[in-house]
Amino acid sequence: MTSSRRFDLVLFGATGFTGGLVAEYLARVSAEESFTWALAGRSLNKLQEVQARLTCAGTSPELLVADINDSNAIRTLASSAKTVITTVGPYGRYGEPLLRACAEEGTHYVDLTGEPQFVHAMRERYDGLAKKTGARIVNSCGFESIPPDIAVLFALNELKKRIGDLPFQSAAIVVKGGVQAGGHLSGGTWHSAVEAMASARDWIKKRPSPVHDHVHAVKIPFYHDRHFGLWAMNMPTIDPEVVRHSARVRGDYGQSFSYGHFMMMKNPLGLVGVAAGVGGVFALAQFAPTRNWMLKQRMPGEGPSESQRSRGWFHMNIVAQGGGETVLCRMVGGDPGYGDTAKMLAEAGLCLALDKQLPPHAGVITPASAMGEALVPRLRRAGITLDVV
Repeated sequence: MTSSRRFDLVLFGATGFTGGLVAEYLARVSAEESFTWALAGRSLNKLQEVQARLTCAGTSPELLVADINDSNAIRTLASSAKTVITTVGPYGRYGEPLLRACAEEGTHYVDLTGEPQFVHAMRERYDGLAKKTGARIVNSCGFESIPPDIAVLFALNELKKRIGDLPFQSAAIVVKGGVQAGGHLSGGTWHSAVEAMASARDWIKKRPSPVHDHVHAVKIPFYHDRHFGLWAMNMPTIDPEVVRHSARVRGDYGQSFSYGHFMMMKNPLGLVGVAAGVGGVFALAQFAPTRNWMLKQRMPGEGPSESQRSRGWFHMNIVAQGGGETVLCRMVGGDPGYGDTAKMLAEAGLCLALDKQLPPHAGVITPASAMGEALVPRLRRAGITLDVV
């Protein structure tokens, strides 16, 4: 990628709910870190409204008008930046044109998708191209899936310190990640989740065969975690796939690596209630009338209030075992869906645009394989802590 790009960073989707939060966070950190940036979207008037709000806060990014259906505008956007951040979803519907343009132009790319169908399709189509151009195409850079991906990497580095590098590389490593969280959904996330569930059955039929290598899934549906004193239930999100793909790309997670991802609660009945609720939404998403009704309950662009976001929180608990040692780590943050997701996405974009000491990997990859340890101090700047318990 050429270093003579017009912008370090372009934020596409700045006029949406989450995009607005990302823009506000970038405006705040621009007072302590120098970078050139722009806001992009399809409506000049709405972009100017966001720009005016940020100008009042002391910064004034440039504006780029681009519609996702205008291939020339999207290519111009991609070629103008070192890194593009996009919050325009559902990504299965709107994500590919910009991702493709970034892969072609050698531009780094980060998004918020939690849609496994989209991620697998983009990896299949553009991984080779992005490797050739040097682009780091990094999906799932919000609450899905930076907390598990970076917390696992952090825990494994601590485990390596304790048992030594050579014993670590020859060890069988087993990691369990457990999420505790409280927060609210925005309209965009609700639409992405419902549409992903609607296409899940087709995806299950078409998805690639499991890769038979040194990376495995921890297949425990339900258990009591004695380390954290919590009940845990298997959480079939994109997170475990992201962590396991990091292990494949990086190649330094031990001789064999197994990861399982769980929701954790003190009361096991709470887990039963969550499972029932998700199952109900999944069932309703399979039929057009009920799916359309659910989609109307929250519209894209809508999201929780500042007061609601201030009460959000999350813990990412990690138990890493290997070589006769056990390491416990915990990442702690605020509002998982929006407040801290916006910060994670912004810091991921800044990391790719500005940081020099990054892992050597390119392609359609993951936060841990694209940014690795360089992302940890950036998360801490955002108020997200990560420590050994």
